[in-house]
Amino acid sequence: MNKARFRVRETSALALLAGMGALVLSAPAAAQEAEAASAQAETPPEATGGAIIVTARRREERLVDVPIAVTSFSGEQLAKTGALDVTEIAQSAPNVTLEPSRGTNSTLSAFIRGIGQQDPVSGFEQGVGIYLDDVYLNRPQAAVLDIYDVERIEVLRGPQGTLYGRNTIGGAVKYVTKNMPLDPSIKVRGTLGTYDQADVVVTASTPLTDLIRVGGSFARLSRGGFGDNLTTGEENYNKDIWAGRASLEIGGYGEPVLIKISGDYTKDNSNARGGHRLTPGFVSGAPVLDDVYDTRGGLMDPTQYVEAYGLSMNATADISDTLTLKSISAWRKDSSASPIDFDALPAVDLDVPAYYRNEQLSQEFQLQYDDGGPLQALVGFYYLTATADTQFDVRLFTAFDGLTAFTQADVETDTWAAFADFTLDITDQLSLSGGGRYTWDKRSASILRQNYLGGGSPVFGGAGIPFGGASTNFSGSATFKKFTPRVSLSFKPTPDHNIYGGFSQGFKGGGFDPRGVGVNAPTSNPSGIPSDGEIADYLSFDPETVNSYEIGYKGNLFGGDLYVALAAFHMDYSDVQIPGSAGCTVGGIPTFCGVITNAGKAKIDGIELETNATLARDLAGMGDRLTFAGSLGWIDARYTEYEGLIGGQPTDVSDYRKIQNTPEWTGSGTLGYETPVGDGDLSFSSTVSFRSKTYQFELPNPYLDQGSYALIDASIVYTAPGGNWSLGVHGKNLTDKRYKTSGYTFMAADPLTGALASPLTPTLGTEGTLTAFYGNPRQVFVTASLEF
Repeated sequence: MNKARFRVRETSALALLAGMGALVLSAPAAAQEAEAASAQAETPPEATGGAIIVTARRREERLVDVPIAVTSFSGEQLAKTGALDVTEIAQSAPNVTLEPSRGTNSTLSAFIRGIGQQDPVSGFEQGVGIYLDDVYLNRPQAAVLDIYDVERIEVLRGPQGTLYGRNTIGGAVKYVTKNMPLDPSIKVRGTLGTYDQADVVVTASTPLTDLIRVGGSFARLSRGGFGDNLTTGEENYNKDIWAGRASLEIGGYGEPVLIKISGDYTKDNSNARGGHRLTPGFVSGAPVLDDVYDTRGGLMDPTQYVEAYGLSMNATADISDTLTLKSISAWRKDSSASPIDFDALPAVDLDVPAYYRNEQLSQEFQLQYDDGGPLQALVGFYYLTATADTQFDVRLFTAFDGLTAFTQADVETDTWAAFADFTLDITDQLSLSGGGRYTWDKRSASILRQNYLGGGSPVFGGAGIPFGGASTNFSGSATFKKFTPRVSLSFKPTPDHNIYGGFSQGFKGGGFDPRGVGVNAPTSNPSGIPSDGEIADYLSFDPETVNSYEIGYKGNLFGGDLYVALAAFHMDYSDVQIPGSAGCTVGGIPTFCGVITNAGKAKIDGIELETNATLARDLAGMGDRLTFAGSLGWIDARYTEYEGLIGGQPTDVSDYRKIQNTPEWTGSGTLGYETPVGDGDLSFSSTVSFRSKTYQFELPNPYLDQGSYALIDASIVYTAPGGNWSLGVHGKNLTDKRYKTSGYTFMAADPLTGALASPLTPTLGTEGTLTAFYGNPRQVFVTASLEF
């Protein structure tokens, strides 16, 4: 890693933020006050979704007015259900999968409507955009955001290429933190629960003048393990996180300028998550453990950690009655170390110590036009420069005498985009929205792969001796360009009913597989040594695109007591990027190789239903209320073309491949009851969420794939008069269901059908790798909050 380069970028980030502050502060002092209240003053109602304010189209709108499938969760709603991190919202959002990626608490795997990214290696980027206060998180490390100091979380389903750019072809998740109040405020929240859970969050802010406020939040989040590592003695699936956020706000609350400068820091010192073996050891005969949260992996170096921090400035200025300028400047950096024990046994049979280091610098400008008439428009420009550096060993010591394949991959991204979006009210009832984005995306990669014998690589403290030449020594770059349009038509027979239809296109750039082996590239050279061009061809993969068609209805009925959102969609998905890894042979020696393909084409059809309803008022007494919130998603996702090599010949294997992490059915229902108790309020809620069978990878695997299951959660919360304090009891997964979320497999399979060989035959290592990771077991905890 080039440390000088990182220091230069840190300096540049600070200079950029300072410069943007000067630019926005120089906005005309005579600008008129905003006509609408600041987002700080918005408090979403609890019962109906129709009046909730969202920013899905980069401006404040009622949820019912947005011609996009959006689910919004308010901070108050999340607090009442005891939500712990951003992955929990997937239980209530249709056709959404959010989960920690295998061996960590903090790396996010996200899928929306069948599109996402499971692999966190530097050559690949997720197909779901994650945004923290409108700042795009370019890498999935540290993207499992814990829920504290949150105003709301929005889930936008379907391609968001026009307003949110590249890599949002499945959708986007927006995490919006709270702005500070005008008066001094201190809030303390504490949690105690099973598995030694002990959390504390302190949030405080104060005005320095009439226009300037400072504040921040501190969070300490800890929990014991759900199981144990029987080899190392460490707790498995524990949680050990320190986090904080500090902010400076200038203006707002009716002032023509609002500047929010924020810094955040997260350090996750949790132990590495060890997988649960699904088969006995092929050589050692080690039995399958009784507890799925226990493991036997012996790899302890490097010590697991994830550290992430960033600085951002979000500035808005009303420069005239009709024009608003917005600037979003951000710098972020993260690093992590992971000891990944694939075989989950003490022996060094398939062990992978790894380092990940990421950094990004981004700038976005938006100019919004709104004169209160029939036309609203937004034009903007976005720039991002980012680095993703990865180092890892693949150690196969039991099969060979200390054989290690070391990989170092440095991937740089430079991208810019210009975009425009407008909404034209043709009549009082009919409106047309449209826009487009032009993206220029450059990916540069330097990939080195070197074999060592007799121990690990020096990067991880090994004493291995290099042998043979580098099996990959590649440097190259590629540029991708794409225009992605969006258009929709909305008909509103009344202000509370919206019937819409639209088309949007999404785009995700190509790149280079950092785990591929260059010497294995097919070649026409008589020498059998592939040329630089052939290696570049072999390691590279093309961009993927999706064309999405959606029709929908949103409505408030019965005076706002019922909100309904119904959407149906069809997507044509092309050049689908399929990253993977497999056992392979390099120079006659079995080892580990990355396998990346552009599968061809997929078609995805689906229907989504969401509703919030007040079922009854004054049911058992004056002032009480019975409510229901529900969601239902159905999706038919299938490959129509998937080219594989069978016996060296290209063969369409689409009939035998599945779309990963995309259950056909998802659903949830939450029944809630609120009643006055004295001058306070008591609320009860219970949620049942359901997911049908889920395929972990494109090849069906009876050991790893998760069958249908349901989870039951419940909460009881008392809120004192004025909301100054609250006390709640929460239960998660009350039936203690065991369900798989991810896993690893290195077993021989039929190249056409993907069926596992019988008997099971390892393709990498001698013990065999079929390991699974599981969702959280039953947890019960008490949360108390005090605000003054």
